Amino acid sequence: MRKCGMLLPVFSLPSPYGIGAFSKEAYAFVDALKLAGQSYWQILPLGPTGYGDSPYQSFSAFAGNPYFIDLETLTNEGLLTRTECEGADFGEERRYIAYDKLYQNRFLLLKLAFDRWMDKLGKTKAKKVLDGSLMPETKEYCLYMAVKNAFDGQSWILWDEDIRLCRPEAVNRYSQELEEEILFYQFQQYKFQEQWKKLKDYANAQGIKMIGDIPIYVAFDSADAWAHPELFQFDEDNLPVAVAGCPPDAFSETGQLWGNPLYRWNYHKKTDFAWWMKRMEYSFSLYDVVRVDHFRGFDEYYSIPYGRKDAVQGTWKKGPGLSIFKTMKKHFGTEELPVIAEDLGILTPTVLKLVEDTGFPGMKVLEFAFDGGVESDYLPHNHCKNCVVYTGTHDNDTLMGWLEKMPLADRLRALEYMNGRNGDGPWVNWDFIRMALASVADLTIIPVQDYLGLGTEARINEPSTLGKNWKWRLENGELKEEICRKARRLARLYGRHGEEED
Repeated sequence: MRKCGMLLPVFSLPSPYGIGAFSKEAYAFVDALKLAGQSYWQILPLGPTGYGDSPYQSFSAFAGNPYFIDLETLTNEGLLTRTECEGADFGEERRYIAYDKLYQNRFLLLKLAFDRWMDKLGKTKAKKVLDGSLMPETKEYCLYMAVKNAFDGQSWILWDEDIRLCRPEAVNRYSQELEEEILFYQFQQYKFQEQWKKLKDYANAQGIKMIGDIPIYVAFDSADAWAHPELFQFDEDNLPVAVAGCPPDAFSETGQLWGNPLYRWNYHKKTDFAWWMKRMEYSFSLYDVVRVDHFRGFDEYYSIPYGRKDAVQGTWKKGPGLSIFKTMKKHFGTEELPVIAEDLGILTPTVLKLVEDTGFPGMKVLEFAFDGGVESDYLPHNHCKNCVVYTGTHDNDTLMGWLEKMPLADRLRALEYMNGRNGDGPWVNWDFIRMALASVADLTIIPVQDYLGLGTEARINEPSTLGKNWKWRLENGELKEEICRKARRLARLYGRHGEEED
């Protein structure tokens, strides 16, 4: 069935407290999606972020970002006061996130809420509630963060040897010594899950499904790498032998050095991919559909020797291939897993075969369609039904920013291809949106910035750069009713919304 949706990270929602959250503005966005005739809301990974603030470098694959906990909900529960929330300095700029101020002030408020929650319930009852609410991997994250704080925020590789190597006696000792701090992190996860479930349930009740994005890799500075070194290509000192990235491409002349630890796939196969099955169970508990980032890494992965300064001298190595997805379908008892394969980049015949064999829909991005000939897979006349069409992703410039920077010949080719009545004018974004919606693809996802016709200033991420990404935010009232109603008319026009016009 033909459907459409919008892409907007949770952190990009408006809110009065520095960053988008599971707040009333999130519920208002769900209402806007419904008004706009949409069926999906795609977000970026929800995990807790560290240095660089990238949602693709998380402290855990099994935890949520405490920044997304809504402070107004905590106020309504009597755990904070409005004066305390309004008195915190999250920066004056509403359009862009000030992560330094968030880090300095958000946890102070969450700690106040935690202390009052503990006093309200009593320690014994509170511990019982938290213990029964969190999965073991989430509790590992809470321990990890408490120990990390005890070592002044350093990555686990710089901790004392006993706890760095996760020796049981050291884990027990730190668990006792840091009990209060561990409970504080468990409280954050408890509130994150509680508030996210309520928001997702509301969205589902309005006919909106959530598409969640998960990175293929985990961060080196993570509870996953610390607690389970056997999963990764580490040496006897638990240092990486090689790390992840991708070779030079259109995004970067020196490639992308992500630095994530690589999986020891032979070990995963011996365990029937047990860790991956847990990860997907967790993901399916959060989202209705899971978009797996960098899907080609399951066919072949780019291995860069540890310590290199860029990604130029890496090599391709074989991944687990179809075996992990056969195991996954058997584990969940279905051939129709709700998974989107992020199959962008240079695709070899074996990658294309893997996507085909899984049956998962791949991705088509219109911003990649006009720098080649008529055979480009990204051009709409070459699309298939089993795919998801985007104008651009979080890694792309906005439509308007992309058009402004693209070579004149490519822009003229794109405009001629569309034969858009608006020509190369301020409303050309709607011509691209129409082209995406008209595709034979089962699903179309459009970033909110493209509906708004915003330029490069609204870009979410520029790969291989640090310090200016993951900051853009929607402002209250910016996604106007007239835009939503126009989106709804187009959704109906192209068969992506079956309800009659209001």
